[in-house]
Amino acid sequence: MSKKEQIKAEIKKLYDEGLECLKYLTNKNYLEFLEYYQMWYTKSLKIVETLASDRYQEFRQYYEIDPKRKHFSHGTYAIQDFIKGITPSTIRDFDSVGRTMICFKNQLYILNSIYNRVDSVLFDIKGELYSELQDNEINIAKKLIKISPRAAGALMGVLIESHLQRVAINHNIKINKKNPTISDLNEPLKINGITDIVAWRKISYLSDLRNLCSHKKDIEPTQEQIEDLISGVEWLTKNVL
Repeated sequence: MSKKEQIKAEIKKLYDEGLECLKYLTNKNYLEFLEYYQMWYTKSLKIVETLASDRYQEFRQYYEIDPKRKHFSHGTYAIQDFIKGITPSTIRDFDSVGRTMICFKNQLYILNSIYNRVDSVLFDIKGELYSELQDNEINIAKKLIKISPRAAGALMGVLIESHLQRVAINHNIKINKKNPTISDLNEPLKINGITDIVAWRKISYLSDLRNLCSHKKDIEPTQEQIEDLISGVEWLTKNVL
């Protein structure tokens, strides 16, 4: 089972456990509900925080009492109120169980929505981590240029190749060579319409600078050339995706 499948299985398990926990509330088994809900919420909260940060606060609000709450009514009632046995004194015959069920069901809906978008969420997370790694390597090259421009340029060459390979994979472009060079990657991207002629020429120029660092040992690259290479790599990683 892949990592993605494991995550989806865990979300499905939590969703099913939530439905079972909801039955305790429906059947008025309140002690069982309080016990199992607390365990369910703790596990689910971490999933939501990690995979759906845009729904995280909403998920918490269905459970947590708002410390700034000025009016206590149906709209501000939270599951924590039910756990503490608190009801609005200004509302006669307030249905605390019904309101708790609504809050809990909304949490289940959020959890289920995460299951349905796991693929895109994991892709986004992977992309963010990869982008952060690229930025770190660019920063290393900027420091390394003061010690060895050639080494800084070689590092950027490796980054160009890995980035273009990732772009090709993301667009389902098959690269025949096992260890493709920048040129081997640049041409198919242009042919398949991923890059235009301007981007193709710029990448070709970056390839020439990289070759100067990695292959032409008799010619020492200048600091200005490597600065140009690093600047080009920054452009590449942010614009050719």
